[in-house]
Amino acid sequence: MQTVKTWSKLALVSLTAATLVACGGSEEAKETAQVEKKVEVINWKMVTTWPKNFPGLGTGAENLAKNITDMSNGRLNIKVYAAGELVPPLEVFDAVSRGTAEIGHSAAYYWKGKAPAAQFFTAVPFGLTAQEINSWIHHGGGLKLWEEIYEPFNLIPMAAGNTGVQMGGWFNKEINSLEDFQGLKMRMPGLGGEVLKKVGGTPVNLPGGEIFTALQSGTIDATEWVGPYNDLAFGLYKAAKFYYSPGWHEPGSAMEAIFNKDAFEALPTDLQLIVRAAVRQSNADMLDEFTALNNAALQTLLNEHKVELKTFPKDVLAALKVAADETLEEVAAADPMSRKVYESFKDFRSKVSAWHEVSERAYINARDEN
Repeated sequence: MQTVKTWSKLALVSLTAATLVACGGSEEAKETAQVEKKVEVINWKMVTTWPKNFPGLGTGAENLAKNITDMSNGRLNIKVYAAGELVPPLEVFDAVSRGTAEIGHSAAYYWKGKAPAAQFFTAVPFGLTAQEINSWIHHGGGLKLWEEIYEPFNLIPMAAGNTGVQMGGWFNKEINSLEDFQGLKMRMPGLGGEVLKKVGGTPVNLPGGEIFTALQSGTIDATEWVGPYNDLAFGLYKAAKFYYSPGWHEPGSAMEAIFNKDAFEALPTDLQLIVRAAVRQSNADMLDEFTALNNAALQTLLNEHKVELKTFPKDVLAALKVAADETLEEVAAADPMSRKVYESFKDFRSKVSAWHEVSERAYINARDEN
């Protein structure tokens, strides 16, 4: 990997001598010197899994690149390549690992074939909410484990956005019992897809840009994507009739920024700090955006496009939770790193759940009941 560097002349600084007055008022001008000041500009590429300018996810990557460029006063300049412009959407991990690009913007569960433990850093069925997964990553030991997973691939991961609780997906038939998942071909990546498989469905891993066509053509029978804000933008209501809640499979889906380790560590210390600060800002901003815009999009789906909003039956959710617990134990048993991450995740979930029982849940119940 070789970082492209250019030299940019920002200014010519003129040093002019003061006028000396002597011997009856005659003036002598000193010699004028010019000093060239040069500032190094580092040009990086960012590849993403998202369609160009796609709301929330694609624009989140664009905003991160702009923030880094602006906060560094142009010293670190980022050019963004959307899915397919430089590399295919699901080859972001490899492209950054080998140095084709210095940054990737994607979701960790797409790389479960390379590092199964990475799945825990996007979403876990019946797992952590957005607030909780951010807390685990940044203050519960999660980030250190994530870095350990990616270190053999010459990558540094950072949390770079969150969608919040997602929707349960789009279906062309009603889900009235667990049997309705039998033989169902559904776009569902990550650990959620493993749970779907356990209850008789067939998970399909597709990038966002391919979902609508696959659903419309019947290649898949159902799909989850994100939530109303993004689902409306993709026009999924044109390809499926029933819209289900809640998103049991992705209760708080974290996005990632991954950095080529060699490139990142070659940056001056101040630029490394700027990058980390920009990523943290983008991480918070994406969740704010989804929280603010999801309900308006949902109302559009319901009122203008006449989508049928459904809730999974309680017994179906209960059965999915049992299947999820079994799946997590199986994934953890498959390799030592997954076990290590799962134990950390499970311990944090237990502790934060106890706290939220008397804080978040107690407050929301009180707010909604009175």
